[in-house]
Amino acid sequence: MSGPAKQLRGRAARLAQLMPSGAGSAARTPFVLLVVLLLGGGLISLLLLNSALNEGSFRLSDLKKQTTDLTDEEQALQRDVDNASAPYALERRARGLGMVPGGSPLFLDPAGTVRGVTGEATASGRQSPMGGVGAPTAGGAPTGSPADDAPRGTPPRTSGEPVPTTPGR
Repeated sequence: MSGPAKQLRGRAARLAQLMPSGAGSAARTPFVLLVVLLLGGGLISLLLLNSALNEGSFRLSDLKKQTTDLTDEEQALQRDVDNASAPYALERRARGLGMVPGGSPLFLDPAGTVRGVTGEATASGRQSPMGGVGAPTAGGAPTGSPADDAPRGTPPRTSGEPVPTTPGR
């Protein structure tokens, strides 16, 4: 037995024999250091993980705000496009450019005849009954009256009659 255990008597002596001597406490020190290092490393890794998650949530909230701002801007631009393409806005811009409404449309039959009333578009939106105005003649110059478009020997047309055309003109 060791020296201090000999001095103790009874129960204390028996308990002293159960406790390891100096060589045993040296074996316990690496284990304690290992446990402390593992706990410290775990705490540091949790801190880093928590910081990364917080950074991600801040980035997510910034992206959500940016998405909201871009959605608002897209809606404002779409509203501007809708307002600019509304019929009244198109008409106002066309009149500002000097354009006038075209009036009634003309239709070309498969036989080559034009159906509808021809005329010149006016600023009031009605067509003047001057059929054929601006149509090219055989020489390529525009005409000024319906009689200029008609073949020779043909009586003048009245409005509402189909405008005959010849292929290749």
